[in-house]
Amino acid sequence: MPPHVVESYNPLRSHGEAKTILIADQDSASRASLSKLLESEGYRVVQAERGEKCLFLSMEKAIDAFLIDLDMPGLDGADLSRRLRSMERHKISPIICLTNSDDDFAVNRAFSSGADDFLNKPINPTILKARLSGHLQKLDYMQEMARIRTNLNRYISRRTQTMVAAYSITGVLPTPEEQDLCVLFSDVRGFTQMSQELEPTSLFNVLSNHLGMQVDCVYRYGGYIDKFAGDGIMAVFDSADRVAEACACALEIIEQTKQGNGGDNTESLELGIGIHAGTALVGNIGSDKHLDYSVIGETVNLAARLCGCAEPMSIVVSERIAGIAQHLDGLEFGHPWTVSVRGVRNPISVYNLNRI
Repeated sequence: MPPHVVESYNPLRSHGEAKTILIADQDSASRASLSKLLESEGYRVVQAERGEKCLFLSMEKAIDAFLIDLDMPGLDGADLSRRLRSMERHKISPIICLTNSDDDFAVNRAFSSGADDFLNKPINPTILKARLSGHLQKLDYMQEMARIRTNLNRYISRRTQTMVAAYSITGVLPTPEEQDLCVLFSDVRGFTQMSQELEPTSLFNVLSNHLGMQVDCVYRYGGYIDKFAGDGIMAVFDSADRVAEACACALEIIEQTKQGNGGDNTESLELGIGIHAGTALVGNIGSDKHLDYSVIGETVNLAARLCGCAEPMSIVVSERIAGIAQHLDGLEFGHPWTVSVRGVRNPISVYNLNRI
């Protein structure tokens, strides 16, 4: 396409239904003229002679954009625009105000009410088509970005989302910082054998459902997922009640697994969980081309090692966790036992966590 040619806007929704424009104007001749013009461009048109009816239709029907006369009796165009903007469904819907006046007062009324644009009557068809097309293209882009953001948020942690939002505003990556955290690791025992017994699709579904259950538990107890570690998770809890939240979360994950609440075949899965609390470094790891906003340090390493020490369907916690949580209602810690941990010179004391 030559660079000076602008592709015309397609008034159809992504699923093929024409976009709907609501015209609110007390002048029936004006409504009829605008309706004929827009319908010839492929739009669907809904008409209202008063602001009150427009407001009702905006809640009853799926309206994509509004053409509103500023000088309607009763609920005038400015008040109507403000009411539309107060509705969640029309926070970003294009609103173009129409008026017979071209003075500064009318312009200010339109834009201060939340309208996106302003056109003088009699309406120039070419200008209207261009302005409406531009605003609808912007709406399509914003809605697509919202869909992408919603889906992307399912793949990245809450902390990463916060960091990316800040970086998009400042252009500066936050410096790594030490934080007091509680880290939980889970791991499926016997997963290698299960992978040999189930065909790949079934195996994937079983694991996905089970990990989904764990993710729901983590977020329900105030934590977030830092990463999926093969057939398990690494979860981080950073609130003031992080130890209690992590312990309660781990116990629920075990109980849900026993009940098979992760989906079909998950009752046959056996988990090991490890929990430790301490100071860790939170920050960006990687290069300019690919970064991971994650938690690193001895606290993370020890939590992972404790997970490796856990017997099937058991939770192993560090001495620090037991010391902090020993007086919490509903929790019981078994007698301490010692394990040798790679990277730690002397054996350390650990505890099994159970629910009373």
